[in-house]
Amino acid sequence: MFESKPQSAETDLLSRMASIELRARHVVEGLQHGMHRSPFLGSTVEFSSHREYVPGDDLRHVNWKLFARQKRLYVKEFDAENNLQLTILLDVSNSMGCANGELSKIEFSAILAMVFAHLCVQQHDAVGLITFSDDVHGNLPPRAQPQQLETLKQAMTLTKLKQCENAAGGFQHAAEQTGQRRFVMIFSDMFGDMDGLLQGLDQLNYRRHEVVLFHVWDPVERHLPLDGLYRFDDLETGEQIDVRAEGIRDAYLKRVQTWCDDLERECRHRAIERYELTTEDSVEQVVWDFLEQRAAYVA
Repeated sequence: MFESKPQSAETDLLSRMASIELRARHVVEGLQHGMHRSPFLGSTVEFSSHREYVPGDDLRHVNWKLFARQKRLYVKEFDAENNLQLTILLDVSNSMGCANGELSKIEFSAILAMVFAHLCVQQHDAVGLITFSDDVHGNLPPRAQPQQLETLKQAMTLTKLKQCENAAGGFQHAAEQTGQRRFVMIFSDMFGDMDGLLQGLDQLNYRRHEVVLFHVWDPVERHLPLDGLYRFDDLETGEQIDVRAEGIRDAYLKRVQTWCDDLERECRHRAIERYELTTEDSVEQVVWDFLEQRAAYVA
């Protein structure tokens, strides 16, 4: 059967949080062997002005578009901000409990979120957490102290998956509580009304946040690699339907891809980075790809 691991009302959101924390620490330790620059490169500085190039300036900061117009070399100057504040938006709706492999979507998201939290605190920046489904269930303000990592872990552990009838509305409420001018990471399957979800993204942009979306799928949800008769469970409503997987696969994959393409286009329009992931992806590789892309962006 295609369904999630059972989640009762008495079960903690992250019953495996201890192992998740250990895995997150292991990933961070491995990353640090090759990391020489801020993991949030580009978020702790802001463009200030241009000045003429002088020998010895870093060529990565040359504005080549301006050179093409004026035939003179200018470099971009940046003002350092005092502290970065990272806010993690973690979707805790029932659909995030889907697990057809080693990890559920919520467990995968928690590991990834904890890795970034570790990296943030280790560079003396602040990190906070907002959990949401069809409403906001917890709001932990950003702090830079090392003990914040334990507080984050406890906040995740004590949160339970929630039945969700209006994911878009919950996402909008979460966006409203992010404050002003932060770095926001969203961990969600983004199941919900597209227009409503986009309103949430617009609210984040209005607050001048830098936003990254980690769009998390279960591999069966994304690719439907099944043959035969299966019972599909709606984790939000409890509705069940029996279908032959190969009979719906082509239409299903077409609709999923269209929806992903629409979401990607809307994210790009809002200058939001979107990473589409499945729970089978390597957390280490996801983090490295993120760091390399941001380094290239700033350069």
